[in-house]
Amino acid sequence: MPARGEVPAGAPIWNDLTTDDLDATVAFYSGLFGWTHEGHGEEYGNYGTFSLDGKPVAGVMPPMGPGQPLVWSVHLHAPDVSAAVDAARAAGGTVLVDAMDVMDLGRQAVVVDPAGAAFSLWQPGTHRGFEVVEEHGAPGWHELHTQGFDTVLPFYDALGWTTRVMSDEPQFRYAVDEVDDHQLAGIMDDPRSGISGPSYWLTYFTTDDADATAARITELGGAVVQGPEDTPYGRLVNAKDPRGSEFSAIGPNTGA
Repeated sequence: MPARGEVPAGAPIWNDLTTDDLDATVAFYSGLFGWTHEGHGEEYGNYGTFSLDGKPVAGVMPPMGPGQPLVWSVHLHAPDVSAAVDAARAAGGTVLVDAMDVMDLGRQAVVVDPAGAAFSLWQPGTHRGFEVVEEHGAPGWHELHTQGFDTVLPFYDALGWTTRVMSDEPQFRYAVDEVDDHQLAGIMDDPRSGISGPSYWLTYFTTDDADATAARITELGGAVVQGPEDTPYGRLVNAKDPRGSEFSAIGPNTGA
């Protein structure tokens, strides 16, 4: 498995899921990706960790209050979270939760970008983020779906990104965070593709077989929203888990 190396500033470093049914959620993702779950008790707000072959890949937690969305959330690396919060404010973001210590695990803040997409900033302490990437069951890609493409590019640059627009077609505009020719995350111009709705971050998990994963999603009580279908970037499946949380899976193209 590819171990995660050093994470550049602003790049995804962790993702976690808010769910109101822990047992159903653990059963679903364990059955889908082979994850194991470890709960950390009330001391940690009933937060839990999903691991793949003993290596952390994601977190899971109950809602912190009524009405909290049941979604996958991305955490972006902030070597200095207080400085990142200041940069986010100066670039037009809204800070929902200011920089705070999370025991010895690290420091965190919660921010909304200028187009309305929420995410966390994470300064690692003892918790370094996901430890394996781009293997079956591990995080493979993170993508911002935005209603404000031109507004958010300079915002994420202020957090450490180096954005490059890789496609600017009439029906598809897409940018990436790119460091040393390595693409770290993407930004999709949803209106350009005819997609309406709120801006949000989408997590992709890697799969060896997108078709088998799609079938398993349905067997385990989830729903396939789109796909599987070949794309220039891999064979994609967009799905929802049994509690309605959206995620995607990406695997090798099949030519089908």
